[in-house]
Amino acid sequence: MDISNTLSVDDLLHAFVEGELLPGTGVEPKAFWAALESVLADFTPRNAELLKRRDELQTTIDAWWRERRGKDVSISEQTAFLRDIGYLLPAPPAFKIDTQNVDPEIARLAGPQLVVPVSNARYALNAANARWGSLYDALYGTDALDPPTGGKGYDPERGGKVIAYARQLLDQLAPLSSGSHADAVGYAIKGHDLVVSLKDGTEARLATDGQLAGWRGAKDAPEGVLLRHNGLHLEILVDRSSNIGKDDPAGVADVLVEAALTAIQDCEDSVAAVDAEDKTGVYRNWLGLMRGDLEASFPKGGRTETRRLEPDRVYAAPDGSDLTLRGRSLLLVRNVGHHMTTDAVRFNGQDAYETAVDALITVAAALHDLKGKKANSPAGSIYVVKPKMHGPDEVALAVRLFDLVEDALGIARNTVKIGVMDEERRTSANL
Repeated sequence: MDISNTLSVDDLLHAFVEGELLPGTGVEPKAFWAALESVLADFTPRNAELLKRRDELQTTIDAWWRERRGKDVSISEQTAFLRDIGYLLPAPPAFKIDTQNVDPEIARLAGPQLVVPVSNARYALNAANARWGSLYDALYGTDALDPPTGGKGYDPERGGKVIAYARQLLDQLAPLSSGSHADAVGYAIKGHDLVVSLKDGTEARLATDGQLAGWRGAKDAPEGVLLRHNGLHLEILVDRSSNIGKDDPAGVADVLVEAALTAIQDCEDSVAAVDAEDKTGVYRNWLGLMRGDLEASFPKGGRTETRRLEPDRVYAAPDGSDLTLRGRSLLLVRNVGHHMTTDAVRFNGQDAYETAVDALITVAAALHDLKGKKANSPAGSIYVVKPKMHGPDEVALAVRLFDLVEDALGIARNTVKIGVMDEERRTSANL
């Protein structure tokens, strides 16, 4: 569909933007297409010059090395050459950035991060829901202990090893004042403390004050005991009616651990999005994550299962208040590199730079979170991962691109936080 004399958009992508992406954002279709045209008008010539500069540098470097083939070349000589041609740049003066509205998963907490193709809704949901995981399942089904036997049915010997390992981990992360979690026959909350009944008839408490973060269920028979360690959490699940818990002296059915704090929903390397249909599917799944309504149904064990985003987790806290913990990973979206083009959008008769299209559409999708419940980013930010940039000039262009996007969509400057991927030599050398 021709939007103007300079901008045309594939019909499928056009219908998605106007029928699915924009409703609820406060952005009108006419303003959106005008913004895309304006962004491409600014970005296209600047990016073309920087990509040309990449080629010039590579040609100069290739020629320099051909002239020295078979010769010894010192590091100092190489360094001087790279400085002379502008590949290595002088270090800038010292500076300080005071970034605002950054979620703790980015600013303060250290933990695993997943990367997943956002083109696959089931995988995207799995990654988003990987904030909490079963320690028992992870140990039993992988070679974290030793290789699985591969036999059918439950292996009690392997299950015993899993339970023993989990108890050792509890002793390491949340030690008791006496005894071991392996000797526990019951967990209860008394006052503000966790009290663990041991098989020798004694009782123990947590050795470190403040590690009890909360619980679910009755205090004298909690369904879950939440412990805190280095800012992260693990939950002892108690269910004496479950297949595992019925044979456990303390009724422990599993230990949940807070795992993937963040997940990169990838529009780039892990996906194959080569045309408008592919790109629209990628954008639709990211939109579903930002609206919170993405679903994926699939057959499993003779029935159909439907995967959705997990809700937040609510506990009673020792101070009498409710404690709510995030049930999902904080999501970032990875746009494609500056060198990619797409025929889903054409500008001045040429395939448009895909990263500019990604920028406007993925940020517009995140408006649903920003203007809604802020379920993904309570701090009110949008996190975009930028790959394959060569040097500070290209990073500066990325900053300019998102300035333009923020202005076009009516959101405050620096709402978008860019994660610069250090994966190109020219960027690494100039950090």
